[in-house]
Amino acid sequence: MSRRDPSLVTSSLSGSQSKDGVSVEVNIFRLENEDQWTLEVVNEKGTSIVWDDQFADDDAAFKSFEQVVADDGMATFLDSATVIPFPGR
Repeated sequence: MSRRDPSLVTSSLSGSQSKDGVSVEVNIFRLENEDQWTLEVVNEKGTSIVWDDQFADDDAAFKSFEQVVADDGMATFLDSATVIPFPGR
């Protein structure tokens, strides 16, 4: 008998968020057999930002997202780093 992989539980707090002309997708999820929630924000270019810490509940995860927006603004999720291409050999 083979084991099945646990299902992913997605919070009802997940969804699109827009402010100051910036839109992101907020994903809050956990494995069905886990208690801790993970927070991920995906920007318009598909860049994923995942919090290192997990959260006791989905509400705490969403509040963490809201706190970042209040402190730093939505622009913090934009791709603003300079990418230097690695030279080919």
